[in-house]
Amino acid sequence: MKRLFSLVLLIACGIAAQAQNTTFNKALADSLGADQYGMKMYQLVILKTGSNQTTDKEKINELFKGHMTNIGKLVKDGKLVVAGPLGKNDKQYRGIFILSVKTKEEAEVLLVTDPAIKEKLLEAEIYPWYGSAALPKYLEYHSQIEQTKH
Repeated sequence: MKRLFSLVLLIACGIAAQAQNTTFNKALADSLGADQYGMKMYQLVILKTGSNQTTDKEKINELFKGHMTNIGKLVKDGKLVVAGPLGKNDKQYRGIFILSVKTKEEAEVLLVTDPAIKEKLLEAEIYPWYGSAALPKYLEYHSQIEQTKH
């Protein structure tokens, strides 16, 4: 009986050892706010065509220039980890943001800093999203692969 118990214990320890990630970097995980699965909560923003129907091209250009400038500021501040336009679709969805904030309210505060959203050229739908805490790390490589700056 004692031998059987020892064998079961050895097998259990072996299984537990296999479940451990031998490349785990605690300092990195902590710096990124990762949970035990290497994940964290973000806010996913779907940008869609807004209610402002202005046809003033100068005003539209000015607001979208401000939109792009604001994207750069949010990235620099570590709040925006993904941004990009969507292809044409029947829902009038224009683009997405993934914001590195925990709550919808925090996301709303950031979104009103965007002139195109503030002036309702774009409107935002916000959803909690659980994704890899390492997601912001891809930004370090983006500047190395883009050939021209916006």
